[in-house]
Amino acid sequence: MQLLTPELGLFFWQLVTFLLVVFLLSKYAWRPILQGIKKREAEINDALAAAEKARSEMQRISAENEKLLQEARVEKDQILKKAQETARQLVEEAKENAKKEANRMIEDARRIIESEKNAALSEIKEQIATLSVQVAERILKNQLSEEAKQKAYIEELLKDVKLN
Repeated sequence: MQLLTPELGLFFWQLVTFLLVVFLLSKYAWRPILQGIKKREAEINDALAAAEKARSEMQRISAENEKLLQEARVEKDQILKKAQETARQLVEEAKENAKKEANRMIEDARRIIESEKNAALSEIKEQIATLSVQVAERILKNQLSEEAKQKAYIEELLKDVKLN
């Protein structure tokens, strides 16, 4: 049981040693340790403040990016509308030009047909005049004395004319 109960002298020296260690630690170790802890706490607080500032900056940048995206979408929609309007106008102009060109071609064709018709009529008139002169010439050449022979001859000439 002697091991379990310390003697008074041992207890005294242990107490003195403990107080000496506490004094030395408080003078030389605890201040630097406490200063290091305070410094580390300040660094952590600064890091937390910087993180909060960075988070708020990221939120601001995110909001700006969203705003820019929205503006870009609006601008894209406007550009698409303008492009569609321009395309529609180009199609309308092309249709209008095609109609004008078709009408011009039709009018040209009518003029050509009219001139061809007039040329054909002129040629027919010339042929009729030539045939009339030829018929009159034949009639005069033959100078038929009898009226029945003249009628028969004219009928024969008319048959020839109908065949041509």
